[in-house]
Amino acid sequence: MRVPPSPADRPSRIGLFLRRQKRLLRPITGLLFLAVLGGAGYISLKIPAVQEQLAPLRDKLLGTSALRVTSIHIDGAQLTSEQSIRDALGVEVGDPVLDFSVSAAREKLDTLPFVDHVTIERHLSGEIDVHITERLPYAVWQHQGHFELIDKQGNRVPDQGMTGKDAEAFTKLPLVVGDGANTSAASLIDIIAQEPDVKARVTAAVRVSDRRWNLTLRDGATVLLPEGEEAPAIHRLAKINATTRLLDRPVLLIDMRLPDRLTIKEKPPASPPPSDAGNNTQDTSAPHKADAPKPVSHPVHPAAKEAKKDNPEENPDE
Repeated sequence: MRVPPSPADRPSRIGLFLRRQKRLLRPITGLLFLAVLGGAGYISLKIPAVQEQLAPLRDKLLGTSALRVTSIHIDGAQLTSEQSIRDALGVEVGDPVLDFSVSAAREKLDTLPFVDHVTIERHLSGEIDVHITERLPYAVWQHQGHFELIDKQGNRVPDQGMTGKDAEAFTKLPLVVGDGANTSAASLIDIIAQEPDVKARVTAAVRVSDRRWNLTLRDGATVLLPEGEEAPAIHRLAKINATTRLLDRPVLLIDMRLPDRLTIKEKPPASPPPSDAGNNTQDTSAPHKADAPKPVSHPVHPAAKEAKKDNPEENPDE
């Protein structure tokens, strides 16, 4: 007959609970052990001495072809040269792909002229994709003797000077002159673009008193536009030119400031050269006309000319 255990030999409630939960406690204990081991390893990897010892192994792993840069794709760049982009990336084909820092490359690319923002993707397959979004210049602004590239909102676009693609931008973009011309140029340029015949002849748009525009044409003529009514005036000028070829005539000034009147000032006719026929003898006692002193004319900036023309008191002919 089996003798029942005495109360002193009976296990406690905790002991009974641990016995029943033995299967659950074993994996939990193992996970805790692995966590402590991983944490200790991570902390040890931060120690410079340990990093120095593991450097050969790291270089050996990075030396495999699967972890090297295989190609670099760049798109979206029109004014930014590819070489400047690659210099900012600081990586070449064949370099360890894990050594390439996306954030550092993005910061360097953001400092390049014309770059508005950039997207960089790094793939473990070895491909690096770079997409450039540029803030394209819209016009050239002449202000206080300086030429600056501006965007459509009138903000200055950083440039690298009159070299490379920057030089192409300076020569191909429309020129606006004067105070306030940068912030008001977009609407005028868009209007002129709608009339190709007028656009082909315009070399500069001069802002007068920051309220209206004068157009300087290729042959030196000036078109005075009305304040706030640039669109109807330019369209009217295009229609008149289509029927009368006004812009091909030798004119100095086309005043369109009044909606019901068009004032045209033509160039004076060239004086015929003096004829020597019937006058073969010369009076040596009087000074020859060629020896008389000639008046010297000083060049005036176009913006100064148009500002003067805009003042009726100073220009009574208008």
